[in-house]
Amino acid sequence: MSFRLAAYAVCVEGGRVLLARHVPPNGEANWTLPGGGVEHAEDPFDAVIREVAEETGCDAVVERLLGVDSRVVPAAERTVPGGPDHQNVGVFYQVRITGGRLRPEPNGEIVESVWTPIPDVAGLRRSSLVDVGLALARTLPATGHVAPVPVGGLIQH
Repeated sequence: MSFRLAAYAVCVEGGRVLLARHVPPNGEANWTLPGGGVEHAEDPFDAVIREVAEETGCDAVVERLLGVDSRVVPAAERTVPGGPDHQNVGVFYQVRITGGRLRPEPNGEIVESVWTPIPDVAGLRRSSLVDVGLALARTLPATGHVAPVPVGGLIQH
């Protein structure tokens, strides 16, 4: 089984959430939260700020830890065929944008970032990470844990 530790930014402001459109080299585009893999010896707290800057062009500050999501993606459901089962552990932070300008990720797979009205999210082809992050931000569970998000239809791994 492969493993990834990642940090994700949940930026909610004025009834809108900041989403990033991910276009992989081979696969369909989908919307996700700004964020990504934690580098070796990097603190997830620092990683989420770095990822927001890299993917969106914006400066951010962490306001609070929202929670941690751990999910196993079966090999048959992975976007890259032939790989093993994969565990992703995501650390979700409530983040506030403090500066910068939205722009595509230079030489990356994020082609745009946009403030999206929260009611419009349900109609987007999106990563399950979006639903997990919004559920954490909405409910602020004391345990930092939300029920697994069903995948299928518009919701992807």
